[in-house]
Amino acid sequence: MGVYFNPNNGSFARDKNSKIYVDKTELSTFLNDVLGTNRNCIAVSHARRFGKSHAAGMIDAYYSLGSDSTKLFEGTKIAADPNYKKYLNKYNVIHLDISSVWDSHKEDLIESIHERVCEDFQKVYGDSLKYGKDLYLLIHEIYSITGIPFVIIIDEWDCVIRNNTDKELVHKYLQFLHTLFKSEESKSFLSLSYITGILPIKKIKDEAALNNFRGYTMLKSRMFTEYYGFTEEEVKDLCQKYDMDFDSIKAWYNGYLIDGRHMYNPNSVVQAIEEKEYDSYWKNTSSFETINTFITMNYEGLKDDIMTMLSGGKVMVDTTSFQNDFSEIHSKDDALTALIHLGYLAYDETMLSAYIPNYEVAKAFQMALKSGSWTEISRAISTCDELLMATIAGKEERVAELIELAHDTYTSVLKYNDENSLSCVLTMAYFTAPAYYNIVREMSSGKGLADFVFIPRANAGNRPAMVVELKYNKSAETAIKQIQENRYHGALSDYQNKILLVGINYDAEGKDKKHHTCVIEEWQQRAT
Repeated sequence: MGVYFNPNNGSFARDKNSKIYVDKTELSTFLNDVLGTNRNCIAVSHARRFGKSHAAGMIDAYYSLGSDSTKLFEGTKIAADPNYKKYLNKYNVIHLDISSVWDSHKEDLIESIHERVCEDFQKVYGDSLKYGKDLYLLIHEIYSITGIPFVIIIDEWDCVIRNNTDKELVHKYLQFLHTLFKSEESKSFLSLSYITGILPIKKIKDEAALNNFRGYTMLKSRMFTEYYGFTEEEVKDLCQKYDMDFDSIKAWYNGYLIDGRHMYNPNSVVQAIEEKEYDSYWKNTSSFETINTFITMNYEGLKDDIMTMLSGGKVMVDTTSFQNDFSEIHSKDDALTALIHLGYLAYDETMLSAYIPNYEVAKAFQMALKSGSWTEISRAISTCDELLMATIAGKEERVAELIELAHDTYTSVLKYNDENSLSCVLTMAYFTAPAYYNIVREMSSGKGLADFVFIPRANAGNRPAMVVELKYNKSAETAIKQIQENRYHGALSDYQNKILLVGINYDAEGKDKKHHTCVIEEWQQRAT
């Protein structure tokens, strides 16, 4: 019927008609339960490309009077609900995408929104309405005439807060939202409000500006979790249907742990399946500058924490002080919490810890660090691909040189005991290997020892399996011998293709200097 008022079901139709479609329509079952109640204000704050806008299009199609969506919902999960038709296309819907208005109307945002919605109202009601009123009063007038309640959907609601430091404009915008969702008039006309963004509702002196909204975030999404990112079960089904290697998909795109459920970035999974290629698709939607903005802040311990996470560890983070505003970063915890909301970090609620969720996001950090201000880290991390290729090619001297560079760089940053430090150094040195390998990391009891077994996945091509072991003040040959004696701890006992044994030794020369040597041998698997 209109662009902003009672939109048609075109958005949901495009999603449903796509080659890869995962049914999330049961979201409407939950929304139906809160219609017209004191729980009817929903704020979904997830990272980009996590399905928020797709869900908004489905909500349009389900509730809007602007279309008949009966055929479109045939065979979907919501259609099996006994109350499905009770709510289907029965509501006046207003759907706004704040980012599309903000781009060209930063100074007169509220006025432009009013003008656009009123143009749609006029197509339906002509000159019978008093269009000079504030929007919430105009909506109330329509409700008084028709008796039809409203569903209001706002995409990118936090666009103003994320991209603007004008406190007066932010205050005016929040007041506008207050009239739509918390005024006395809205209590009569508002059946449901659904707003999406990256940031949770902004806090003002430790209270949310719109405290009648229930927030569902990357920290805690509760019953909403499964309706946005893909679940592991859904991804397994897609891999089976489209003949994709699940282990590779898992390494690249798994890792977000929300309310105890492993969630995948749906945009990246879909693109990987469509392109038949594992790649970093999500990073193309966000700027590397965003990462650098936060990770290079001069807060004590932040650099160490970032390096800990890049090497596969987790770090404690207090998420409660963050004011839900990227311009209000006052501590290391605020910076890490911001990265969690952006999707650059994941959050383990049981451990109160942040971590890098998967290889796709690790690649985004890699690219950001290459262009950032951490010069020594940038230099070392830029050699990761060369190290992997040099190892596969058997270039022993070059492997020793690059491991030495990594050792000198990362042990000066990572504050660990000797063994864990070595293990983290190897993780960072072979930073790009998880694109092709499942890596089994084991710590042994000997001094200065770190074992890594690199098991090729289906997407590894002709890359060999590898066992890498680091020795201290012994010899690279000793490392090779120990690998052979230990038989890789069973990790490759059934592997029949090419296996490289990589022994690396370093000898301390003075207090801070480490000299490395390397031996690489091809292992011939013996029949048993």
